[in-house]
Amino acid sequence: MARRKDIDGSMSVPTFYGKELRWKREAAGMSLEAFLEGSFYGKTFLSDIERGERRMPLDLARHADRVLNTDGFFERHCEDVRKARRAGHAAYFEKVLEAERHATAIEEWCPMLFPGLLQTPAYARAVILAGLPLSLDAEVDEKVNARMARAELFDADHHTPEYWVILRESLLTEPLLAAQDMTAQLDRIVELADRRRITPQIVPRKQKTYPLMAASIMTMTFPDAPPLVYTEASYNGDTIDDPALVEQYRKAYDRLRAVALSPDTSLAMIKTAAEDYRNGKQPDRLE
Repeated sequence: MARRKDIDGSMSVPTFYGKELRWKREAAGMSLEAFLEGSFYGKTFLSDIERGERRMPLDLARHADRVLNTDGFFERHCEDVRKARRAGHAAYFEKVLEAERHATAIEEWCPMLFPGLLQTPAYARAVILAGLPLSLDAEVDEKVNARMARAELFDADHHTPEYWVILRESLLTEPLLAAQDMTAQLDRIVELADRRRITPQIVPRKQKTYPLMAASIMTMTFPDAPPLVYTEASYNGDTIDDPALVEQYRKAYDRLRAVALSPDTSLAMIKTAAEDYRNGKQPDRLE
């Protein structure tokens, strides 16, 4: 039998919290399976929490207090763990950072910007400075580096989620950057698609109305936890786990996918736009 690996609770707030959870569970003589009875979560999810690799959802914290008779301890400290965040990201984004590493599928709809997981350093820098124009260079560098680190998700050998992204055609034809940098940004998307790491689709400009017109969303599904939806505005974001609302967003995403161009046609458009920028031309009417 493999020796159980101890948890160093001094490493961070989440690892301290997770170590305490495992101690309480084992002191109660409960296996992972027994602890999870009556919840919606799986063994891997709970094991990740105990190692400090995932934050505990509020409903699971309440479940822990109930089955372990801990008088609200885990619910009270759940917020402390949630606030423990990594440098370079807003506090409200921490749950997404964690969730996307464990997702089996990620689906994004980004009508205004290329999503963070696909951005090049130049594109990320432009977006960050547009929203926070008074930031110091060191602060911008930290945010850019943090955004680039997220993209390592596509290079992981052990786990790469299925990633589907739907974009507006205007992102290709209305450049945010100079031609050389736009070429690099589009080449990045092409490279990921050619490696079968992502599936892009384009909503063409002639499509005047479509689902989720007023929203930018990310949906995430997991093997051991309920799905999540993340919505974002300029300075705040919201993670949604209400089952009825999540299902409504996911159905809207499926309808949006139906009005978008096929993945093959969309990828060909992105390649055409990249070549146009490479040759000093302004892409137009790519269909």
